[in-house]
Amino acid sequence: MAFRQMGAVGIALAAVTTAAGATDAPIRSVTLYPGSATVERVVQVAPGAAQVEITGLLANFDKDTIRLQADPGIQVGQVVTRDVARADSPSPREADLEAKVQALQDQVAAIDADIKSARIAQGYLERLGGGGDKAAPVDAKNLAGTLDAIRKGALDALERVRNDDVKKRALAKQLDAAKRDLARAQAGARDSRTITVQLAARQGGKLVLTYQVGRAGWKPTYRASLDSAASTIDLERLATISQKTGEDWSNVKLRLSTGQPDLAVYAPDPSPWLLNYRPPVDTSALYRAMPAPPPELPLVEVKPAPALEQDDYVAPTVETQGTFTTEFDVPARVTLASDGREVTVGLSRQTLQAEQRDLIVPRSGNDVAVVTARASRPDGVWLPGQVQLQRDGAYVGAQQWDAQAGDRFLFAFGRDPLVRVTVEHLDRKSGQTGFFNGANRKHIADTYVVTSTHRQSVAVLLLEPTPVSESDKVTVKTALHPEPDVRDWEHRRGLVGWSRTLKPNETARFDVDYVIDYPKEGYVQGLP
Repeated sequence: MAFRQMGAVGIALAAVTTAAGATDAPIRSVTLYPGSATVERVVQVAPGAAQVEITGLLANFDKDTIRLQADPGIQVGQVVTRDVARADSPSPREADLEAKVQALQDQVAAIDADIKSARIAQGYLERLGGGGDKAAPVDAKNLAGTLDAIRKGALDALERVRNDDVKKRALAKQLDAAKRDLARAQAGARDSRTITVQLAARQGGKLVLTYQVGRAGWKPTYRASLDSAASTIDLERLATISQKTGEDWSNVKLRLSTGQPDLAVYAPDPSPWLLNYRPPVDTSALYRAMPAPPPELPLVEVKPAPALEQDDYVAPTVETQGTFTTEFDVPARVTLASDGREVTVGLSRQTLQAEQRDLIVPRSGNDVAVVTARASRPDGVWLPGQVQLQRDGAYVGAQQWDAQAGDRFLFAFGRDPLVRVTVEHLDRKSGQTGFFNGANRKHIADTYVVTSTHRQSVAVLLLEPTPVSESDKVTVKTALHPEPDVRDWEHRRGLVGWSRTLKPNETARFDVDYVIDYPKEGYVQGLP
């Protein structure tokens, strides 16, 4: 008898241990890619568990991307996924919004009922005070009291209606906002998905579920602040993230990756290049045997099918990739709603020693000096993105920055108003070099005058694109004074420059002289 009782107790314990209950797996971390994301959820597995059922998942991810990883002592077996229609299983956010809408509607209905009762009382008092046929007789002795009671009752009724109208207007605004939120949640929601995992858990531990979702992404941004007195750049690395996956991310660990798992990973498979010859065919016999063409049919207008309504959300993406994948861990946990809003998070910050100088390019038509700063490239991968620029604490603008364009970082921090640049056009003549040879000649002579009004010395670099002939029919004679100390700047052919350090109130002059000979017939591209 005792043995039978022990056996029954053991069976009951086994049933309790192996029973599968619906489990909510909270999102622990998200790896964000340009245009997609990997969501990681964690389930606590009890010792002896034989099955875990994960509910409340949105059915908007590819089931082929599901991955399960268990702690030691937990063996994963069969995995079954089941989708449930949204109408049968609304999301928690939808349920909360529906409850909020219903509560507000009930409050509005209660106010409408109170307004109706107040107006009934007001109508009765009006009939009573008007002395109509249905009005009750009034004793002359109690006339004053009766009139006072009617007046107070009418005032109370009117005050109730007025107060109820004010409350109703406030509730109507809240109700409209709640309905809009509910409509957005229902529009972005999908069918729910349940994942049932068969287990053999010799001991307790964690089961990690990961899968890939779309409609999420990130792009790099930067902030560069120049301290002109210290010649340093405070460079901050940021990331702009957003998502519209259908569920909010609350207090999750966020990792950013430059990889793109949604791109094709198949290796190219070339087809053989086959040549085949066919002899000519006598087409006259074909035309003789060809039947008469059928009568023309009337044209029928074909209207395209209406496009499905979709929102205009576009996930942030990285425009240019590096050689391989690089990942960044966001230091603090992140909360990001599923409404497409863009959130900026900080990744790192460092101070770089910079080399300052004013960059001047008069030939481009801009007679201004621009403050620039160059710094050595730090370690790591720096993806292209927008950089916000500040000079001595003042915001000067933003621009698209490609950190991979050169071996050093180069930033422009706006115009230098204390450096003046003027251009003196000495000669710009065109004509023929001789009556018989029929050659044309173009003479261009300019002088660039640069004056510094700084109280301290300032370094400047004046760049000049000298004409370069790519045809033996066009010859160029160049005279530059003083002699440039920079040739083929940034490996650009014909781009020369003068680097100078101007003292306070110092003026420097740079003379350029070009003689271009070319044939009379034809056209020379690039002549001013």
